[in-house]
Amino acid sequence: MALWIQILPGLDKPIYAQIVAQISENVAKGELLPGDKLPAVRKLAAELVINPNTVARAYNVLEQAGLVTTKTGSGTFISDPKLRTTDAADINMLTERMDTIITRGINLGLKSGDLVAMFKERLGKFANKQKSGKKKK
Repeated sequence: MALWIQILPGLDKPIYAQIVAQISENVAKGELLPGDKLPAVRKLAAELVINPNTVARAYNVLEQAGLVTTKTGSGTFISDPKLRTTDAADINMLTERMDTIITRGINLGLKSGDLVAMFKERLGKFANKQKSGKKKK
């Protein structure tokens, strides 16, 4: 499993949040599968030339979200989606983000059919990567 993370220090988004976002996207796309081991905190910090506490914070956020599980002495692993809990607050946040995207699209003059087509196209890219990722095992 190769994990490639790109940190952009000039962004308004904190570095730990950039790590969280990129690992979350890799999980969603199926590029990281349940059971895949993430690099050790110190190793990833050295590769990214950042403080290990930043990586530890990112891993902690991912663990709180249920995307990873840390086993003391063994490492941090992508968790099985069947074992993840769905949090109502996360669903509400997702709904709010979707509302924001819909509003922006309408304000740009897009029709509802255009928005649906765009969503399906983007979702298809994730679904296709998940299918190809599962075949790798």
